[in-house]
Amino acid sequence: MDPAQLPEKQYARLREIRKTYKVDFKPLRLRGKEIQLLHATDLEPLLAGKDPFRDVQDFPFWVKLWEAAMVLADLMLTTPPAKEDHTLLELGAGLGAPGLAAALAGHRVTLTDYEPHILDFQRVSAAATGLKGVDCRLLDWLKPTDLPRFDTIIGAEILFREEFFVPLLNIFRSLLADQGVIYLAHDVRRKSLPKFLLLAEKEYEIAVSTRKMRSDDKELTVIVNRLTRR
Repeated sequence: MDPAQLPEKQYARLREIRKTYKVDFKPLRLRGKEIQLLHATDLEPLLAGKDPFRDVQDFPFWVKLWEAAMVLADLMLTTPPAKEDHTLLELGAGLGAPGLAAALAGHRVTLTDYEPHILDFQRVSAAATGLKGVDCRLLDWLKPTDLPRFDTIIGAEILFREEFFVPLLNIFRSLLADQGVIYLAHDVRRKSLPKFLLLAEKEYEIAVSTRKMRSDDKELTVIVNRLTRR
């Protein structure tokens, strides 16, 4: 990806990002489609040796393209919109791969996260992928802003802190359309997932599927949950 080919506004945004982070574009190729993901290339200073399964309080989850996000992105490419104006919200989108894949599949996508610089990464990636109309918004689960209801809500590796479970369920209640569906994808090692699903099953029918993939010569299992209102 030649950054000079970006629209002027996003090229300027990329230059601002580079004042803080070492970045490059990483093509994510799925089912004949390609997403140009802007990502930080020097992760060590950001991760500082933290473990994503133990140090969940301060791990910067947004900086990494998670295996669960790749699985969810692949699923979105095989899930065409049910109607022309089908809307989709990605929560805790981070680099935004699943939401951008959904946009490539024809969904009207809104990506959300909790810090402005994360949205800047998403906007540049959307432009580099040739996507127009992807909306990127700040969303604090504890103090959510007004958003419309969405036909589909998705999230990958978002269930890492138990104190967010109730706020997240509140978001589902307020932002999911009546006949809407939720897709969640997580590494099977994410110990908080069963606890969240135990809470969620009071309001939702929950279907489960698994996907195995290799990463760094290790086999990983990703769990995908599909939630619909009871």
